[in-house]
Formats: sequence, structure tokens, C-alpha cells
Amino acid sequence: MKYDVIVIGSGPGGYVTAIRASQLGFKTAVVERESLGGICLNWGCIPTKALLKSAQVYDYLKHVDDYGLKAEAIDKDFEAVIKRSRGVAEGMSKGIEFLMKKNKIDVIKGSGKIKAGKKVDVTDADGKVTEYDADHIIIATGARSRELPNLPQDGKKVIGYRQAMTLPEQPKKMIVVGSGAIGVEFAHFYNSMGTEVTIVEFMPNVVPVEDEEVSKAFGNALKKAGIKVMLNSAVESVDTSGDGVVATVKTKKGEEKLEADILLSAVGIKTNIENIGLEEVGIVVDRDKIIVNDFYQTNIPGYYAIGDVVPGQALAHVASAEGITCVEKIAGLHTEPIDYGNIPGCTYAYPEIASVGLTEKAAKEAGYELKIGKFPFSASGKASAAGTKEGFVKVIFDAKYGEWLGCHMIGTGVTDMIAEAVLGRKLETTGHEVLKTVHPHPTMSEAVMEAVAAAYDEVIHL
Repeated sequence: MKYDVIVIGSGPGGYVTAIRASQLGFKTAVVERESLGGICLNWGCIPTKALLKSAQVYDYLKHVDDYGLKAEAIDKDFEAVIKRSRGVAEGMSKGIEFLMKKNKIDVIKGSGKIKAGKKVDVTDADGKVTEYDADHIIIATGARSRELPNLPQDGKKVIGYRQAMTLPEQPKKMIVVGSGAIGVEFAHFYNSMGTEVTIVEFMPNVVPVEDEEVSKAFGNALKKAGIKVMLNSAVESVDTSGDGVVATVKTKKGEEKLEADILLSAVGIKTNIENIGLEEVGIVVDRDKIIVNDFYQTNIPGYYAIGDVVPGQALAHVASAEGITCVEKIAGLHTEPIDYGNIPGCTYAYPEIASVGLTEKAAKEAGYELKIGKFPFSASGKASAAGTKEGFVKVIFDAKYGEWLGCHMIGTGVTDMIAEAVLGRKLETTGHEVLKTVHPHPTMSEAVMEAVAAAYDEVIHL
């Protein structure tokens, strides 16, 4: 069979790419070996948010007295929480099926392998191989949980994020290795459910990619929630011979033994680029990533790659944007390369974290003279009324030209608020323009305007 475009992988990179290709008039197919929606929809972004929502509601119920309410016999049903999360994921996957039919995209079930001559072999569950032809082949095979040599995952006692979403019973104690978004989101969920959680982080701060002030504030929030945090520490080995796990942790003070029921390894991702034909076709790979140009063309004409398999931030919204850019370029539309310096990052634990642009440290190292403003949610009327006063908004501007260099937020709902800064930076908005943009009251978003006002010594409510 012949197509204009074949996309291998149906995650947020793949399925979005396929839909945009179809909209542009291309005869399109998607190859998927598991469920439509990929890891993000089935085992990542969406089901984890469902788990975290259950944790949030449970936390609210445990503190109803704070809102002048009464409730008795508050408890959780761990199995039902997991079941709800799986149901949300399944519903979203069915939504992708609908979108495929609506956009007349063929879904080919099986494992795809590219071949020379712009061909794709697809092996189905019965081992039958079918060959397909396409003018353009787009690789969007995503990534999986990275395994360290000293932390091999057995899927039972030493697990990755996928198993963490479907544990048959709640562990009493859990060790989380790594404090990036995946690690701290699961740490927050399990801690909220009543599990005793310890985070082991190699770097000197949790969520180490964030601005230092945000990292420190989040570290304090973890400790306040009862989560033990070990910084500048590394798990050297894990003994799984007993009922649970015993982790040997190297710290600045020496070695320490930690006992738990389960260890969650959240130390990054490994791209799914094995056994998909890259070597046979001659596509260049460097450090576990497929090398592409600004429009996702590989070194072999007709073959493209997007998402986690290429250099750049491994985020769902990045993969989607890359796929759209790729097929619009193929279609001959005028399109510009993605600005990877203006990609928002979000962490959905409590409190939430959202950021875009340069951290204060990076801005100083780049040689900018800075204007920095902060506004705490403790001074926000909406946050006070909602009982969510933890956190702040921090903005960073170039003092010379007023360029919005970075925005860093920690608090309730900030993952929804960060888009204002992303759009402002895209439009090259200055601090004074933000100040003169009337924000609604009372809202959490007022904190952005107030933080900018603080940077320019015009803050009203501090």
C-alpha cells in the first residue's frame, strides 16, 4: 500500500502529526504497536494527572475543617484510585481513535521498521509482516524509563513510572530515585495516599532544572508534607533478595541503608530507537538521539524524526509542535523553526511548578543586567480565599531593553498560568506592556502583573 505520509508511533507527537498531515491533504497512516496515544496518554501525562487529582481531593477532605466544613470517616480506596486513572486513560485513547476516523487516517497495528526506498515493514501480533510505501516517513517512537546499571528494573520491587501507575496494592514505604517531574509527582501522590516516601537526588537541589529559588521552596514543601529528601546522594546498589528492597545510598557523610517495599527509578528516559531500521537505512544517531535539521529531516531524504527521539526537551507539547512544523514544511507552507528557548516546563505535584525562559543564574551567566520581581501568593486575595497561599511568581527582565527573559512560578494552578509568559515572550512583550495589561481581580494570574510591578518598583500589594 502507498501513502503520502506514514507516521511510526501514535503518541502526542505521532497522532498530532498525522492529523495535521491529513488536514493538509496527505494520505496518511499511523503505525502503533500498543494503544493509540502512546506513553503520554496511556502511561504518562494523562493518567498521572488523574492520580494527582485523587490525591488533591483526598488532601482537601482531610482538611475540610480549614474551610468551615465537617466530614467524618475520611479514607481512600487505593485500588479504586488506580482504576479511575486507568479509566481516564482508556477514555482518552478512544478519543484518539475517533480523531483518526474523523481525519480519515489509517491505523496500522503492529511494530514498524523502516527500510531503504521509503518503505516500512509492519509486523503484527501474529508475526505477519506487511510492507508499506510512503513519500515521507516520520519516526515518532518516543521513549521509555531509563535503567541504570546499578538499578535494574524487575517491574515488581524496582520499578519505572509505568508500574508505579498500576501497583496492585499501596506500599507502606517507597524510595524514589530522582527528583525531576516524574519523581516528585509520584512522590507527592504516594505520600498523599499515606506511603512513607524518601527521595534520593544526586544534585544539590530537588527539581534541579528549575530556578534555584523555586527548587528551594519546593524542597521545603516536600519536607513540610513529610517526605524525606536526601540531596547530593546516589543509590549505589539495591538488594531485592528479601521481602522488600534495601538500597545502599552514598551521601556526603558516608553510606546509608534505606529499607522500603518498592524503589521507583525516575532517573530519566531512554529513546525507543532500537530495532526500527535506522542502521539499515543509514540514519545518523548521536548519544541516543536521531540527528535532524530545523524541520526534522534526517540525513536521508524522505525520512524524518520528531519528539523524544530527537535532541530537545522530551515533553508532549514539544513533540506535537515538532510534528506540526515537520508536516507543514513538507507541504511547502511557510513555517519557522521552533524556539526551544521558549518552551514551558510544568511539574504537577503540590505545589505545582511552571517555568519558561532563563533562570536567574543562567541570565546572569549570559551577561544580562537584570530586573527581578517576585510576588508571593500569600499576598493574593484569590489565593487567601482559596486557602492556597503557598508559593510565588518570579519574573526576570533585561534591565536595558525590557526583554522578558524568564518566568518561574510555584503554587496552585501555575501550570495553567505560565502560558501568559510564553505568549508574552513570543510577542516580545516588555515589562511595561505587561504592567499596562489589565488583569482580572481576584485571580491567581494577578500575581504575574504584580511580580512585574515589583521588578519595576511599582508593586501595589506588597
